[in-house]
Amino acid sequence: MSTVEKSLDYTAGEMMTVTAARALENGTTCFVGIGLPSEAANLARLTHAPDVVLIYESGTLQTKPEVLPLSIGDGELCETALTTVSVPEMFRYWLQGGKINVGFLGTAQIDRYCNLNTTLIGDYTAPKVRLPGGGGAPEIATNAGEVFITLKHSKRAFVDQVDFITTLGFGRDGKGRDGVPNIGKGPTRVITDLCVMKPDPETKELTVVSLHPGVTAEQVQEATGWEIRFAEQLESTPEPSARELEVLRELKDRTARAHTGQ
Repeated sequence: MSTVEKSLDYTAGEMMTVTAARALENGTTCFVGIGLPSEAANLARLTHAPDVVLIYESGTLQTKPEVLPLSIGDGELCETALTTVSVPEMFRYWLQGGKINVGFLGTAQIDRYCNLNTTLIGDYTAPKVRLPGGGGAPEIATNAGEVFITLKHSKRAFVDQVDFITTLGFGRDGKGRDGVPNIGKGPTRVITDLCVMKPDPETKELTVVSLHPGVTAEQVQEATGWEIRFAEQLESTPEPSARELEVLRELKDRTARAHTGQ
């Protein structure tokens, strides 16, 4: 019996990654962001969804990395891909052509209507911090069939209004997609280290639908920058299994060894 099987102790971060991974169904075509989305998507591929098709912005199709990539330009993605196409083809044919089921994104800031900010913190003309920018996220959020978002829960990340809308969720009032032709549904779930949230079907405001084990509604509210809503039938997120934890930890260990040259 392995160490993991003897003890199912897990971190909040592992809970988040496993929950996010479970959201991906086998056979899904997924446009993957770097960081937490990549970790979750590859865990899904190595566990319950071996036929998930992972696509990265650099043009790598059906890639199966042995270690988590440092960036979209990581050679690991190209070396393990079925094929690699040009970036224009990736966006014009695959993404804008409606061939992506799920876009899996991270962010620096998110607000109650699922708008994402990866551009700057503070005033646009004199920002406190400049962030990496949108990359392909704005196009992914518009053209993928639906969008999953994963990030750590804090008041710094979950703000009443994002400082800049890099990637449209549902606009400042929840109506930003109304009457605008697009292929996808937009964000359909947000997964954090505390809970799972989904946009309300009518208002599009984020609503907590599931609390992770040991997490209270008060903890979620304390980590959120607005008066967050909770579903009437609040669920409890299933705990990670021994297998999921084992595979995730092995993946992260391999990645750490590879990136340190060991």
